[in-house]
Amino acid sequence: MGAEPVAVSVATDLAIGGMTCAACVKRVEKKLGKLDGVTATVNLATGRARVSHPPQISPEELIETVEKAGYTAELPDPPRRREHDGEREAPGAKQERDRLVVTTLLAVPVLVLSMAPGLQFRNWQWLCFVLAAPVAVWGAWPFHVRAVRGLRHSTATMDTLVSLGVAASFSWSVYALFLGGAGDPGMRMPFSLVPSASDGVAHIYLEAAVGVPLFVLAGRFLEARARRGTGAALRSLAQLAAKEVAVREDGSERLISIGELSVGHVFVVRPGERVATDGEVAEGSSAVDLSLVTGETEPVEVGPGSAVVGGAVNSGGLLLVRATAVGADTQLARITRLVTEAQAGKARAQRLADSVAGVFVPVVLALAVTTLGFWLGAGADPQAAITACVAVLVVACPCALGLATPTALMAATGRGAQLGVLVTGPQALEGLQHIDTVVLDKTGTLTSGHMSVARVTSVPGGLGRDEVVRLAGAVEQGSEHPLGRAITAYARRESAGRRLPDVSAFSAVPGHGVLGRVEGRLVEVLAPNDELPAALADALPVAAAAARTPVLVRVDGAAEALVEVGDVVRPGSYRAVEQLRRLGVRPVLATGDQEAPAAAVASALGIDEVHARRTPEDKADLVGDLQEQGCRVAVIGDGVNDAAALAGADLGIAMGSGTDVAIGAADVTLVRGDIEALADAVRLARRALGTIRVNLVWAFGYNLVTVPLAMVGLLNPMLAAAAMSASSLLVVGNSLRLRVWQPNPARRRTR
Repeated sequence: MGAEPVAVSVATDLAIGGMTCAACVKRVEKKLGKLDGVTATVNLATGRARVSHPPQISPEELIETVEKAGYTAELPDPPRRREHDGEREAPGAKQERDRLVVTTLLAVPVLVLSMAPGLQFRNWQWLCFVLAAPVAVWGAWPFHVRAVRGLRHSTATMDTLVSLGVAASFSWSVYALFLGGAGDPGMRMPFSLVPSASDGVAHIYLEAAVGVPLFVLAGRFLEARARRGTGAALRSLAQLAAKEVAVREDGSERLISIGELSVGHVFVVRPGERVATDGEVAEGSSAVDLSLVTGETEPVEVGPGSAVVGGAVNSGGLLLVRATAVGADTQLARITRLVTEAQAGKARAQRLADSVAGVFVPVVLALAVTTLGFWLGAGADPQAAITACVAVLVVACPCALGLATPTALMAATGRGAQLGVLVTGPQALEGLQHIDTVVLDKTGTLTSGHMSVARVTSVPGGLGRDEVVRLAGAVEQGSEHPLGRAITAYARRESAGRRLPDVSAFSAVPGHGVLGRVEGRLVEVLAPNDELPAALADALPVAAAAARTPVLVRVDGAAEALVEVGDVVRPGSYRAVEQLRRLGVRPVLATGDQEAPAAAVASALGIDEVHARRTPEDKADLVGDLQEQGCRVAVIGDGVNDAAALAGADLGIAMGSGTDVAIGAADVTLVRGDIEALADAVRLARRALGTIRVNLVWAFGYNLVTVPLAMVGLLNPMLAAAAMSASSLLVVGNSLRLRVWQPNPARRRTR
């Protein structure tokens, strides 16, 4: 039998228009989910949908499905266009602002006259009617249109409630004015916060007819501005990208657009300018400010051969930089992409809220009808019954439910990016919040990874020290490990500028070492074994005492030398381990290195549990063992040998200075390669999830309190509209506090 075909899906982002509440989100997700093999996650705060679908379903079909649900959809603008237009107003924003201004000018006199009996002159009610009619029709027109559109698709949303509330209030007022005696020239109407029975003359509720659209329009306008604030960090990242760059060719300099820049181009970065793209310094030395890209507060000194990141600011001298990555391959583009993808996800709590929102509006409509029927059945005054019904329609608010998680997530992920912490989504935030054990790699994570060769011990009568170093440096040219880079750098220095020979048949064995053929010889650079010549065996205790990592070099199967490579503990590692303990997280050291260097680093940092000489499989098994003990395990590493453990952990954390394999397997990336940021990430996650919980408690609690009050006639429709708008603003405002969240100030002072 043949193998089962592997199901392949692709991801497409859509910009969704016309969504106003969590019920809209649920409807779009449900409609898209009815297509075979399609799943969708819709974000109310960003107005975006991330759709996973089979290749045979085209984006045009997805757009058509959304439009059939009563909303608009389109493919988002290309990233470069969004970068240039990041500060431009959203389409329709000016029209909505103009609608709010006109509605305010017309509604305020109606509200004042209705609420201040002393100002009610002869025929005041007819002036209010003339002013209120445009508000009830034109001012509330977007709500009416979306309500009718939803009705055509057999759905109800927040707009349905608002539209019905305005229509009921205005229709009752028209009846009262023309048929109920409220149009008499001398009519006066006292203002009350709660509905009351009439005194033979029907009351008018024009203040509710204008107050509901006024407060909802104002609330949504302020809400949109606040929600835009939650994405400020992402826009600031986009704005770091250069628009033009000065390229130097054949001694001359010309200005080109960033889109024309290619890998290999040498470009100029003058003092105060941004580095146009990722590259390597070809000439010059300076200090570059990475604070806006990686969160690193101290300028970094760079010189020939140093790597620089696009978006960094040149703080010193003139630099010539050779481009190594452009466009979507740059670190800045990857950061922006990760943050954007993180904001598309949903926390478990938000999925519950969306499920509730799916039935929320129909339930509210049923409660409103029940309220009207109960009041009329109990013999209450019709206008009091209608007022209570309108109040129920207006006060209910699924908007807050829909905004509770995405606004907090946008603010948290944006703030995390500013601090050098990238999370892949809400699941990663939830994982960060709950971890109680972290497995730490040593080399490149707790230590600087900038190793150097401390001593070379060669076998007497062998090839000789210089030849062994040359061959070892040649084969390590293909290695990504800090040990290999240190040996190659040492060999180049020792060769007095001569080029190292090429390597063929190169192979890396994760956790063991590398091998390859150099000038016809099989050269192996491996961890030492138990069968060593006496001279090399005697060198091992010395390396152990100095906490150096010994590496055995074999040529054509014969042991030729022992190379001792030393590393230093990162300054931030001391503080990071201590802060993790204070947060209730147990540190565990797991490394492929020898026992002696591992024990030395663990002793320096105060880590009690150490696992040395661990292969990638051993590290993954260690994670599994800890999980079986009931631990919630995070793994932090930077190399290929950490990828399996990162993928198997409850939460994988990669150093931004590490390999693409490690970063690809991780849920969280520490951009600046500073483990100290891990404690910041845990604190930020706990604060963000706490904010989401508060938002959801408020969103649910608000409706649990206000809907019953409206049902028993204790809320005026106008006040209900104000309360409904305020609930959404409170949720968004609470989320915005994450934008200014600061890590531990004590830690920042030690920088």
